Amino acid sequence: MLIEAQSSHVYRLSNGASVEYFIDEGVLDKRGLLIYHHGTPVAGPMQQDLLAAARANNLQAVEVVRPGYGSSTRQVGRSVADIVPSVVELADHLGHETFATLGWSGGGPHAIATLALAGGRCRAAMSLAGVAPYDAPGLTFLDGMGQENLDEFGAALAGGDELAEYLAAQREDLRAITGPDVISALATLLPEVDRAFLTGERGREMATSLRWSVAQGIWGWFDDDVAFTQPWGFDLTAIDMPLSIYQGTEDLMVPPAHGRWLASAIPAAHSVIADGHGHLSMASECLDSGLARLREALDQ
Repeated sequence: MLIEAQSSHVYRLSNGASVEYFIDEGVLDKRGLLIYHHGTPVAGPMQQDLLAAARANNLQAVEVVRPGYGSSTRQVGRSVADIVPSVVELADHLGHETFATLGWSGGGPHAIATLALAGGRCRAAMSLAGVAPYDAPGLTFLDGMGQENLDEFGAALAGGDELAEYLAAQREDLRAITGPDVISALATLLPEVDRAFLTGERGREMATSLRWSVAQGIWGWFDDDVAFTQPWGFDLTAIDMPLSIYQGTEDLMVPPAHGRWLASAIPAAHSVIADGHGHLSMASECLDSGLARLREALDQ
């Protein structure tokens, strides 16, 4: 069954910047707040799998659209850590003192930052196929990635002009992408299990998110990529709140070495290696169990 009761809003922060957010309006009672950090560049309406798992665990999902995407004011040179004040202020606006957070892919570092820096208000976090720091000791960041990611991060490391040129060209392909086009567009990043996952409605959802993410330009995507290659702005090893790291063994977007590194570097982390899953297919197995852990932490 499709869950369609989500809407987007724009909130003016105390610093004058705007933050867009999507919220699941289809809940009738006061639920725990789940702050969702979207992928790169996969902003826009939240996935049906996510909304269903959140509702099943008595959580109201709210996606924070990062600066530069949609109607969220661009923040040039932002770090991963810079999202946290916006998250805290948005939680205040929504009437929640405490919350949990989930980050998928490029959202993973932002979820971990929220856990680390929100002053205890974020009670637990889940990183689903999230990247590790570029300069992580003992990790070769690009090893095992598909060619599209090698090209993209290569451009990011080459400098702003080259990255802007690369993303502008990619944007032209994504502005009108449809569900059936997604698998061919992401060809080197999709193991067979992710290709199977993206058939039908899920492929259409991914196409919608990609179109939405680039509709206003490349700058949210651009600033994400730069932030991933720079220091994140906080100490991962100091995290002592509940954190779950989920990683698929077949992932070609964020290879499994990233999840293993994060789990080894953060003493408090609970690690789940999803055997046989890719970057996207983990939703079918990990979202419900992961959000159940977040719900449990909120209830304590």
